[in-house]
Order: sequence, then structure tokens, then C-alpha cells
Amino acid sequence: MSRLLGTVLCHRAVLATGGSRSFGVRCFSTARPVLVKNKGQSNTVTIKTPDEVKSYPATMKVYTRTGDKGTSALFTGERRGKNDAVFEALGATDELSSMLGLSIAHLENQGENTKVLVKRLEIIQCLLQDVGSNVATPLGSKSQAKVKRTRFDKDAHHSANLETWIDEMSPDLPVHRSFILPSGGLAASTLHVARTVCRRAERSLVPLLDDIDAETFTFVNRLSDFLFVAARWTAMVHGATEKIYVHQQGRVTEFDK
Repeated sequence: MSRLLGTVLCHRAVLATGGSRSFGVRCFSTARPVLVKNKGQSNTVTIKTPDEVKSYPATMKVYTRTGDKGTSALFTGERRGKNDAVFEALGATDELSSMLGLSIAHLENQGENTKVLVKRLEIIQCLLQDVGSNVATPLGSKSQAKVKRTRFDKDAHHSANLETWIDEMSPDLPVHRSFILPSGGLAASTLHVARTVCRRAERSLVPLLDDIDAETFTFVNRLSDFLFVAARWTAMVHGATEKIYVHQQGRVTEFDK
């Protein structure tokens, strides 16, 4: 297995399928649940608990020294410079997942209302690993078996899920006619940072549109919308005040002016 998927993206896990190997995603730490795709059920996922993954083999060494000359490997084995557009995109999605982890840390133990959001953010973190796998396997690669293996969301199920979650959180949000500044407390503000990182990840995918699944770009695009609504929703449930843009001359700028 390539170093890229072993370190930057994910480690191959031995899933609970009678000891057989299957391409899945597992976090470096077992402190969090693990998302596993169910075979034959493309629209369903299972969250493995830390206890259920204790039997997984130890991860490989983090260092391999193969990148010491400024190159790294795609899942296909092709080596490219670490400043290649692929690795820019992978770095952005990795940073986004890290920021989601920080958001989760601020949301945990904040009451029953935020438990659902925490679970959704954990699912999104795992899906971002799948996004990375798709990015690291260009569609034109010689190994079409690996291309097929890393296909992302071919029925757009995950993007549709994001839209459903957005629609669920939106109705009760305070209506603002002015631009909303990143604010609303520590958890909400962290989600706003995640939203801006997501926008950068989206921009980093544009040069790769011919090399990735269309659904990959759609998902990242929709994710930034979800994170904006999630940030606002978090501020609301925590009873925090969102700040709005006020012009330097003191007037409030409204959308319809």
C-alpha cells in the first residue's frame, strides 16, 4: 500500500469481515468511532466503537524516508512533487478534518442538542478520508481497479444527506438581513474557521476537476454550506449572540440595499 494512503489519508484496516481485508478507513487513534462502509449497501455506514477496533493490527511506522527528496506517492504508486496540485488538495482536506476535530472538542459535553451534530461531524471526517482517496487516484490512471476502488459517492447520497441536515437546522435560525461575522462563541467560531478551510479545499480541487469524480467536488461545495449553517445553529443552541457587519461609517449594510 502506498505511503500516502498509509499516512496522509488513512491506514488500511482489517474490518470485521471474518478476518478478510477490505479497503476502509480507520483513524490513527481509537479514541473516536470509526466509519466503515457496509459491503453491498452503498448508502449505509456503520460507526465502529473504540472497543470494536481494538483487534485491528498496529499501524505501520509513520516515517518511511521515501519523501525526503520532495516527492510523495499517489495511491496508484505514481510519484509527484509535494507541491503538486493533488497534494495541495489533500493537504487542504486534511486541514479541514483537523479543524472539524477541534470543533468536535468544543462541542462535546455541551448538552444533548449538540450530540447529533458531533456524530455528523465525525461521519464527515471519515468521508473526507474517502474524498482524499479519490483525489489521490486520478481517473486517468492505468490502474482502473484502484480508480473503481476509490469511487466517491456515485449516487450523490452524501451530498443529499448534507442538504437534508441543512434543511433540518435552518428553520429556527434567527433571520439576519446583514452579513454575519464569524462569531457566536468558541464552538461556533471554530466551525466558521472550518467553513473557510472548506472553501479553500474546494478551490484546491478546481485544477483537478478532470481527475476526480464530479460528486467529490459537489460534496465539498455542499459541505461549506453545511458548516455555515452548523456554526449558526451552534450559536443559537448555546444562546450566543452572532455579530453582524457594520460599515465603518456606522451604517448597517443589508442584503437588499
